[in-house]
Amino acid sequence: MKKIYIAGPMSGLPEYNYPAFHAADADLSARGFEVFNPATNGEQDSWEGYMRAAIAQVVQCDAIALLPGSHASRGARVEVNLAGILGIDVRPLDEWLAS
Repeated sequence: MKKIYIAGPMSGLPEYNYPAFHAADADLSARGFEVFNPATNGEQDSWEGYMRAAIAQVVQCDAIALLPGSHASRGARVEVNLAGILGIDVRPLDEWLAS
């Protein structure tokens, strides 16, 4: 089973954009992916704390699904840069859902 991480904007968005993360999680899970969803990581004490939890997930994955607006998210850019270094496949969520 392919492990896939969901990356996208959270900071400054209503409900931290969790509804979009949870919807993507449900859609990807229904297609047979093992999903790593940063919206389920629990409360952290800082942005850096959230990123530490997220990075621990990214390194376990085979792929990243990008939510809309990811290009403008500092955290998602960190995750995508790390994925590039590690050779992790990164595509928009829609492409993963179409496959």
